Amino acid sequence: MARKLYPLGIQTFSEIRTNDNLYIDKTAYIYRMANSDGKFIFLSRPRRFGKSLLVSTLQSYFEGRKELFKGLAIDNLENDWTVYPVLHFDLSGGKHQEEDQLNRYLDYILKENERRFSIECDAVDANVRLANLISSVYNKTGKQVVVLIDEYDAPLLDVVHQDERLESLRYLMRNFYSPLKQCEPMLRFVFLT
Repeated sequence: MARKLYPLGIQTFSEIRTNDNLYIDKTAYIYRMANSDGKFIFLSRPRRFGKSLLVSTLQSYFEGRKELFKGLAIDNLENDWTVYPVLHFDLSGGKHQEEDQLNRYLDYILKENERRFSIECDAVDANVRLANLISSVYNKTGKQVVVLIDEYDAPLLDVVHQDERLESLRYLMRNFYSPLKQCEPMLRFVFLT
């Protein structure tokens, strides 16, 4: 049997599976998380623990990409393979930023998700746009929305010891995330790392 290559630096589930790289099967856990009574899940683990890969795997699962899971535990557990609309936000690109830069970055990642679902919104505030995005996708698809947020606190980590900057960025991020509670009936699953 040929040895599979270890996917050094690869955090994308579909790429690992397509390239037939070594993959440690955690899909039974994914199935349990996705089919538990909990709708909001927060995972805190140290750097290089595989959180981004887990987010990517969840995205493939909720997008119903069954072919990527062939031979894995979830292949025997899941019968329905329901496709859900997935909003993916990677906040790792929001590091080392001032408030106005972070606002522009949130604008950018919101626009990317709006573009994917052909949603137009003229609101300026990130929280209003997130609420609009969730409700618009829900209404457009008729399905509850999955929200995956990777490195939710990345914009705050670099300023954690700078009280004034931390407070303004914390307020900005808290405001961005605020619609998640309000939109709960339209959400199928929310995962934050």
